[in-house]
Amino acid sequence: MLILVINAGSSSLKYQLLNMEDESVLAKGNCDRIGIDGHIKHTASDGRTYDKDSDFPTHTEAFEKLVEVLTESDAKVIDSMSEISAVGHRIVQGAERFSKTVLVTDEIIQAIDDLQELAPVHNHPHALALWACKKVLPASVPQAVVFDTAFHQTMPEEAFMFGLPYEDYEQFKVRKYGFHGTSHRFVSQALADTMGKDIKTLKIISCHLGNGSSITAVKNGECIDTSMGFTPLDGLLMGTRTGSVDPSAVTFVMQKHNFTPSEMSDYMNKKSGLLGVSGISSDNRDVGTAADDGNKRAALAKKMLNYQIKKFIGSYAAAMGGVDAVLFTGGIGENASDVREMATEGLEFLGITIDKALNKTIHGDLKKISTGKTEVWVVPTNEELLIARDTLALVTAD
Repeated sequence: MLILVINAGSSSLKYQLLNMEDESVLAKGNCDRIGIDGHIKHTASDGRTYDKDSDFPTHTEAFEKLVEVLTESDAKVIDSMSEISAVGHRIVQGAERFSKTVLVTDEIIQAIDDLQELAPVHNHPHALALWACKKVLPASVPQAVVFDTAFHQTMPEEAFMFGLPYEDYEQFKVRKYGFHGTSHRFVSQALADTMGKDIKTLKIISCHLGNGSSITAVKNGECIDTSMGFTPLDGLLMGTRTGSVDPSAVTFVMQKHNFTPSEMSDYMNKKSGLLGVSGISSDNRDVGTAADDGNKRAALAKKMLNYQIKKFIGSYAAAMGGVDAVLFTGGIGENASDVREMATEGLEFLGITIDKALNKTIHGDLKKISTGKTEVWVVPTNEELLIARDTLALVTAD
């Protein structure tokens, strides 16, 4: 069975085609610069590529081109879209409306679009991509939607509520939603499987670290707390995002710069984080190199990130009443051995001791890197595979 996985952004449409018999990737690519001019880069599993400019006024044209490249180009991998059994979509914000993967209907697409106020950069493009798929694909091809927020819907209310008047939650649904849930769900289950244990018996702290980062407390297979909040801006210092900031500091800076709310949001989401503190880059690798070269602001940004990771690990161990394993995933988590080492230093009281020599050799490999009672692992994430698995389970259910 072939499953096409779609991850739509405001101006992009990333995709993977997977053969679910062996969970292999037949092809992957990205339709970029939608609504601007357009470009598609496609790679088949045998190395053949298709890399060309193309006119993408909307997501519909991008999806039409995707179909053409998959079925007709020199890098095609199938002869017809009829070979595809189903399509799975990643959706960023499902709010309280969606707590699990569901099949796509017109009503579901409208409900996703109706949530765009909670995720303006993501949900409307997701809806556009869903409409585009319905327009291009045969009606007989089922589609499923997998929500990044769904995994976090098990948080208790004392974890997801803010200290604002309760009416703001009732009227405007202002609460912690959490994100990266698809990744946290995949890696926590993958770790439990690798350890040979039932996830329902484990307390896991999942550290998804990349340009966007979040940490989640997974107790008995369920999320009980997570670092991102109402939006993906909250929590850890990130590539260009502030992470948690005193709200009064936000209004103070707004007044000093004479920013509108939109300008302040842009300032905190796109000009802050590692970039804003270091003045060098939003890329952790560049910041680390600058810090090693003696740049004090880069060194500070690096220290801030590692300190915050350590604080979340400690606080989530407290929230769960202990911890059996800590895992690192995402671009930074899987590859930055220095972050893993520095973020876990001083946590011996939790049973965490890193094998420093081994840790330095691990880059994107599924591997245990600890010697202490509490296990520490590097676990590569694969959100597309989880989406494909969810989709397959849904369309083949009796």
